[in-house]
Amino acid sequence: MKKIALSEVKDDLSRYLHFAEKEQVVITRHGKPAGVLIGFKTEDGWLDFRLENDPRFLQRREKARDNIKAGKGIRLEKV
Repeated sequence: MKKIALSEVKDDLSRYLHFAEKEQVVITRHGKPAGVLIGFKTEDGWLDFRLENDPRFLQRREKARDNIKAGKGIRLEKV
């Protein structure tokens, strides 16, 4: 994970987006973490990120896990 000052990122955002395709870039303000720049190599990466961080999806996933724990799931063999 790279740590880069905000002033540097503002001057050359395109360069840091390329870095962010490989690893997260922590943007600092006055030496303290202020944000994270995350890049995507493909559109699929962007779609995966959106899904993984969508509160509605996370709620549905948690509900499904609770149902399975409660014995309300359907075995894959029956699908």
